[in-house]
Amino acid sequence: MSYANLTYDVADRIATITVNRPDKLNALNDATIAELGLAIDAAVADPAVGAVILTGAGRAFVAGADISELASQTPLIAQRRARAGQAVFRRFETSPKPTIAAVNGFALGGGCELAMSCHVRIASEKAKFGQPEAKLGIVPGFGGSQRLPRLVGRGAALKLLLTGDMIDAVEAHRLGLADEVVPVDALTERTRALATTMLVNGPLALAGCIDAVQRGLDTSLEEGCRIESDLFGVLSATADMREGMQAFLEKRPATFTGR
Repeated sequence: MSYANLTYDVADRIATITVNRPDKLNALNDATIAELGLAIDAAVADPAVGAVILTGAGRAFVAGADISELASQTPLIAQRRARAGQAVFRRFETSPKPTIAAVNGFALGGGCELAMSCHVRIASEKAKFGQPEAKLGIVPGFGGSQRLPRLVGRGAALKLLLTGDMIDAVEAHRLGLADEVVPVDALTERTRALATTMLVNGPLALAGCIDAVQRGLDTSLEEGCRIESDLFGVLSATADMREGMQAFLEKRPATFTGR
């Protein structure tokens, strides 16, 4: 499939989705958000893809929503736009295949929200993060007010939301918003290396880990442990589990089939 606002490439079992509107700092308009939904759905459905990297073209990851669209929105359109974006971002978050944000530059507003929807965030030294919506007289619309406190805690999240301040990659890492910070010219290599390390493991196990964390975070510890034990049992019936255990005993690399 061809995309107007993205590029989509697959190599070595890794799908790379690049938001490609560099003249607009990759701002998210409705069309781009719709294409992101199509791209993540394509990656999840493709048996040749085991992990997804999301990044931006040029000097921005995604610098925010496209204000030219937001400026004229009615309350009903605004609500519908927010829910449509939330649904797409949620698909990155609940993907059974690892999603990694390679944050190459500005990740502001919707861009920060998009990065937070990925399972892991690797930031270049030039990355900038922020939720500046309050400066525009609005609140985040794509899940920022919910994911940010879950990642950095209530106080730190409210500080960022209420000031609208932009922070650098080092501060984002200190807060837990970025998982690693690497030199600009090492971002692609490091992100692909991380994805490759994940892909050595069983695909059903990867999906199970993601599922356990996503569902467990929204419930009590006791219920989360029940979810984990159920998945532990289900995966113990798979050919991948038998292969992984046998490979360990035989001191050889495992060959997983996703069954």
